[in-house]
Amino acid sequence: MQLEQRINAFVNLGLFLKQFSNETIKKENNVKNNDLFFDGFKHQLKLAQEHNGWFTAENLRFSINNWANALTIENLKTWLKPYKIGDIPPKTVAIIMAGNIPLVGFHDFLSVLITGHNVLVKQSSNDKQLLPYLAKYLEYAEPNFKGKIQFTEEKLENFDAVIATGSNNTARYFEYYFKNKPSIIRKNRNSVAVLTGNETIDDLKNLAEDIFRYYGLGCRNVSKMYVPKGYNFNAFFEGIYHWHNIIEHAKYANNYDYNKAVYLMSEFDMLENGFFMIKEDESYASPIATLFYEYYENVGVLKEKLNAEKDQIQCIVAHNFSDAEIAFGHTQMPNLNDYADSIDSVEFLLAIP
Repeated sequence: MQLEQRINAFVNLGLFLKQFSNETIKKENNVKNNDLFFDGFKHQLKLAQEHNGWFTAENLRFSINNWANALTIENLKTWLKPYKIGDIPPKTVAIIMAGNIPLVGFHDFLSVLITGHNVLVKQSSNDKQLLPYLAKYLEYAEPNFKGKIQFTEEKLENFDAVIATGSNNTARYFEYYFKNKPSIIRKNRNSVAVLTGNETIDDLKNLAEDIFRYYGLGCRNVSKMYVPKGYNFNAFFEGIYHWHNIIEHAKYANNYDYNKAVYLMSEFDMLENGFFMIKEDESYASPIATLFYEYYENVGVLKEKLNAEKDQIQCIVAHNFSDAEIAFGHTQMPNLNDYADSIDSVEFLLAIP
């Protein structure tokens, strides 16, 4: 199977997903294999919502829309242009996926197949409805994918390399268990925002997207912000207020109530607005419905600190702070070459011995 065939299959998948990216699902006539797969995917989306309370219809649409937009022939060719992808001997690459947000492991899945390898997927129990169905669609869009995609719930066996995502604790297990295999092992990471006090109300509204999308469960969600000494939080609370309906989601509300009670009983200082809390804390990982913050006095010192601790940070949201910064509101819309943990997975896959 040539690279062009693989690209075309994923382009067809993107066109298929586009139908499900709006609140009104609309069946299009020009989508390949639509009669076979359209109604079934509607059902899978329903099952995903029923299985995982965090996977709301809105968040599923958001994820699907991102992938539909990414899987165009222009985007795929631009992404792959820097690499020499020839007819390499296909290896079997195991992927251990997280399940914190919908289709969180799709980029690894795409990367393995687009480089010509076979994939062995071990999904999280939290996100197991969508990807097998989309894999089946790919096999119909490009029959040469048949036999190249496997899913398992058992112990991983007969693979040549592994990409595994988990917590810091599971990463230690992964590093031991896969010590004799080429591997990418991902640990806990969080994203931060650096504010100056000069942000516009639109900047802060966009920052709310980085905080609240997927209920803050993703590693690209902002869980910590740095603000200048003496920062007035009134503008911040005004900027995020349009997300106030998030408290109507039962699982989020339960977390908010629980964490608020813990803070009050522990007599921690915190600010809250009825659906969200901010607390001064040096940690990067904040609980659901909470954002940690820290004051800074010197931008240069802050840059040194974040650079020294970059292995704990996924994204930095800021304006004119660093070369690697992400614009407000864009953390959950990564490009295909925005690799998790800044590890180039395509380069890794092309180098498997």
